[in-house]
Amino acid sequence: MSITRFAVPLLAAVALLPVVPAVAAAEGVSWQPCAAVAKGWDPEDHRTECALVPVPLDYADPGGPEIDIAVSRIRATGVRTGAVLLNPGGPGQSGLDMPRSITDSRAGGIGVHHDLVGFDPRGVGYSADVPCSVDVQEPDPGVPDKAKAREAAERAARANWRCVAAHPEFVRNLTTPTIARDLDRIRVALGDDKIGYYGVSWGTALGAQYRTLFDAHVDKMLLDSVMAPDLNVTAMDDGQATAGENTFHDFASWIARYDAVYRFGTTEPAVAKALLDLRAELTAHPRGDVNGATVNGMLANPRREWAGLARQLTQIRDGGATSPESAKQPGQLGWDGEPHAFNHFQQTALLCNESPSPRDFETVWQHRLERMKRLPVAGGYGFYEQLCVGWPLPARPWALAAGRSPLQLVGHAYEPVTPIGWALAMKQRVGGALMTVEDDAHGSLSSLTCATAAVTFFDTGKTTSESCPGAPIPAP
Repeated sequence: MSITRFAVPLLAAVALLPVVPAVAAAEGVSWQPCAAVAKGWDPEDHRTECALVPVPLDYADPGGPEIDIAVSRIRATGVRTGAVLLNPGGPGQSGLDMPRSITDSRAGGIGVHHDLVGFDPRGVGYSADVPCSVDVQEPDPGVPDKAKAREAAERAARANWRCVAAHPEFVRNLTTPTIARDLDRIRVALGDDKIGYYGVSWGTALGAQYRTLFDAHVDKMLLDSVMAPDLNVTAMDDGQATAGENTFHDFASWIARYDAVYRFGTTEPAVAKALLDLRAELTAHPRGDVNGATVNGMLANPRREWAGLARQLTQIRDGGATSPESAKQPGQLGWDGEPHAFNHFQQTALLCNESPSPRDFETVWQHRLERMKRLPVAGGYGFYEQLCVGWPLPARPWALAAGRSPLQLVGHAYEPVTPIGWALAMKQRVGGALMTVEDDAHGSLSSLTCATAAVTFFDTGKTTSESCPGAPIPAP
C-alpha cells in the first residue's frame, strides 16, 4: 500500500490538524502556533510554532507520493545567525518538543542567535506515524526461558511481517539516509544555505549521516552520547552489556568504600561476590515477589541511584522487604526519561533495515547465552538483536564518512547506553573534537554547567577536547 500526503491510514491518532497547509519547499513553510494546530499540544506553550514540510516518500522517485514531516520552531531571541536542528534519539522518538527542552536547559543560550528547530522523523508522532504494534502477553510462568523468548520473537516477527506487507514502500524507506534527506528538505524549507545540528543518541548517527551526504550545508554540528559508526544490533547488545558489567564492578567498589554503612565487604571483589551470592540465594529461594531477578535488576544502574539501591540491597540481605518496582534495569538506547511520542515499530524498522545481524532465533539465542556466560550481571539485558528475528527486508548498512564542517562530539566516560568507545570509533571515522563528560548519564550535556561549551561552539565554531565534570555520586 503506497502512501500519499494526508493519507489517513498512516496518520496517528495525534496528528497535526488539516488546517495547517503544507507548502512547497520553494515557497517556505507556513508557521502557526503549535498550541493552535497540533492536537494534544500544551495550550500554555506560546513560544513554539509548527509547520509541515512535504518530502518524497521515496527519494528514488522524487515526483511520486509525498508525506509530511512535522517541524517545530522557537525563534532566536537575539540577532539571528542561523538555525539549529535538534533530534533526541531513539530511533522512534519524537523531537517536536526538543526546542522547548533545550531552551529551558543550561544549553538554552544556543537559542539567542539561532532558531531552535525540532521535528518528528518519518514514522513517528505527527509525521505519518505507522500504527503497527505487537500484542504483549504475559508468559506462562511454567514455560522455559528459551520457549518464552522464542514465542515472543515469533509473535513480534508476525506483527512486523503484517506491517511491512501493508506499507512496503513506506517501511522500506525507514532508513537513516532517508531521514537525513528529510533534514535537508527542512533546511531548504527554512531558507538557509547551511544549518546547525544538535543530536543525541541515535540522533548522533542521523547527524553523522547528514554530514556525510550534505557536508557543504552543515554550519556546525554537535553530537552528544555518540553511536558507533557502524550499526550492528549484535554489537550494540555486546557493547551495552559490557558497559553494564563494568558499572556493576564500579558499584561494588563504591559500596566497599562505605562498608561501615552497608557491610558487604571492604574490597570490590568481596562486595561483588556478596551481591552475586545474594542473587543466587534468592534465585533458589525467593521471598514473595523478591527473587534473584530483583537483585540483578539493582546491580548495574546509574550512579545517581546507587545510594538508594545499596540501602535496598542491605534490607534484602537482612531479611527486610523492598519493592520490586524500584529495581530498574540499565537504561537502553534512547529510552532515557518520558518521550513526547515514541514508535516502537519505527525503531525496529530503522535498526533492522540497516543492521547486518542474524534474522534467525537460534543464532540470537546462542549469542544471548554466550553473553550471559561472559557477563553474568548485564549479559541478559541486551534486546536489540532479538528485534530483528524474522525481519523480511535486506539490510543496507551505514556508510559514514569524514567531512570538513565543524564537529563537536560529546562522550560520557561511564555510561552504558552509548559506551565511550563508540564515540572514539566515530571520531576516528568522521573526525571532529571529542569532549568527555565524567558521568554515566545519557545525553546529559544540556543539564550540566559545561553546556556553555555547546553555546560557544554554535556561536563561534570553537570546539574543545577537554573533560567536563558530571553530577556527583550521591553519598549514602
